[in-house]
Amino acid sequence: MSQPRQELPQQIPVVVLAGFLGSGKTTLLNHLLHHGGGTRIGAIVNDFGSIEIDAMAVAGQLGDSTVSLGNGCLCCAVDASELDEYLDRLTRPSARNGIDVIVIEASGLAEPQELVRMVLASENPRIVYGGLVEVVDAVEFDTTREQHPELDRHLAIADLVVVNKADRVPEREHQRVLERVRRLAGGAAVVPATYARVDPEFLFDCRPTRERIGQLSFDDLHRYDGDSTGGDEHDEHGEHEEHDGHLHSAYDSLSVESEVPLDPRRLMAFLDSRPEGLYRIKGYVDFGAADTRNKYTVHAVGRFLRFSPELWAPGESRLSRLVLIGAGIDAPRLSKELTACAQDAPHTYADEHSMWGVLRYVQEPQDNERL
Repeated sequence: MSQPRQELPQQIPVVVLAGFLGSGKTTLLNHLLHHGGGTRIGAIVNDFGSIEIDAMAVAGQLGDSTVSLGNGCLCCAVDASELDEYLDRLTRPSARNGIDVIVIEASGLAEPQELVRMVLASENPRIVYGGLVEVVDAVEFDTTREQHPELDRHLAIADLVVVNKADRVPEREHQRVLERVRRLAGGAAVVPATYARVDPEFLFDCRPTRERIGQLSFDDLHRYDGDSTGGDEHDEHGEHEEHDGHLHSAYDSLSVESEVPLDPRRLMAFLDSRPEGLYRIKGYVDFGAADTRNKYTVHAVGRFLRFSPELWAPGESRLSRLVLIGAGIDAPRLSKELTACAQDAPHTYADEHSMWGVLRYVQEPQDNERL
């Protein structure tokens, strides 16, 4: 095998929040700020005046944690290098104040594809693409498609689609919109929402722990395995959350742990055939003899995939731990398929050729290219 790679710095996910005017993007961002549960959110927003100042204060997001852009559409007003300046301001060690995730809320007329391109082209080694979240107004869905045909293209590249205002349309109409969005979204996770109440844990980790894996924590997600309904939840005003009394009913999660090293070819076959609705995969993998020095952190959101080699800590148990989260996924089947990725025997030798599929998605520390 080649020489061990230098470990990359801890990377902060950058989530692009898009949607046409009035769909509920600002409401969703405010909801994340109110209910982040300890996660520090850095925000890049176009129209700062539309963000509730008290919501920002509740989450402690004033000052260095916010970049305000009042100069029009983000994808037209700045280029990739300028966006890098804003990302650097939020992520530099001296100013980030422990930011865990950055949300870019664009104007209602922004081009999501350009925003994603700029994030992927970023030369900032401290960030990683965290997915495109497209917010859709269920009430105005048909009208919006008629006036803005590009919505179909936006949905086709989204990683997560939030169909908002689900309570304002009849059930039959609601189901029709959901089905149409699912077809247009091409396998992306699609979840309904009222008042843009999407559980923040669907987007990122809300209770950072020492066991944390990027945007999700194992401790939190273990609580939801086999229980998608959970208990009743209320917001700060005592309003009951929608969808069977629990936001988690909109999605499923599972975690898989293996003491047997995973076969890199089998794992890549699994990742290359990710099913519809599978939104995130986070964790780390032991490839055994394939690389005795490194474990490989996995970060997948929608169609985006990245592996990062990290040195095993002295005395650390060498095992693989993966968390999967999505909407409408077959958790038992996915668990079975992942378990089947284990090597036939602990001593099975995986050479550099078998690791080639994995290494395609490894970013070298000196390489600024985003896969």
